[in-house]
Amino acid sequence: MADNLTPAESATLMVLMAEAREISNPELNERYRITLTGKSRQKLNNLGYVKTWKVGQAFVHVLDDKGWDRVHQGLNFDSPRARALGAALSALHDNLRERVLEHGAYRRFGEMFAHTAEAPVDDLETRIRTAYGSLAPRPGAWLRHTDVRRKLADVPSEALDQAFLALSRAEDVDMMGEANQKILTAEDRRNAVRVGGQDTHLIAIGI
Repeated sequence: MADNLTPAESATLMVLMAEAREISNPELNERYRITLTGKSRQKLNNLGYVKTWKVGQAFVHVLDDKGWDRVHQGLNFDSPRARALGAALSALHDNLRERVLEHGAYRRFGEMFAHTAEAPVDDLETRIRTAYGSLAPRPGAWLRHTDVRRKLADVPSEALDQAFLALSRAEDVDMMGEANQKILTAEDRRNAVRVGGQDTHLIAIGI
């Protein structure tokens, strides 16, 4: 890959993949003795691999869509100062990609490491509402399903589909299709929610 990831940056992607949730620098430091800061943070943000924002004084990170795609490709763990550890990570990552995903029950790392795969729909509806609230400039504002779903990257898409459909029946929720179909990305079309026989791409909560 032309992104020239360092071994440390590759390892950070692996950690965020395994966590499959929003995690702060203090928690990363406590659990793994690492943080994502400085040039590496900016690099992974600019590449679209990691989404970062501030909560109080702490940076919070989550693997973004491009990051989930990136961990399905080869990563660089070749550190001259830790060859054994690099070899172990390479072996683990390669075998997860080439054996587990190819022949197991999962096809994506996002599904494999999801923490909420068995969560009730009601719980996922609450998470969707929370994600919407963190993104919307005001109640009732229109957001793309894609933007909301990116905040819930740890949840299998099938479970989110069910939760979005259930949420569409709530009195304070509205969903509609994008009028300008030309601006829809492949991701937008994939994330569409079928409501009333039509694909919807936008959601408003608190109407």
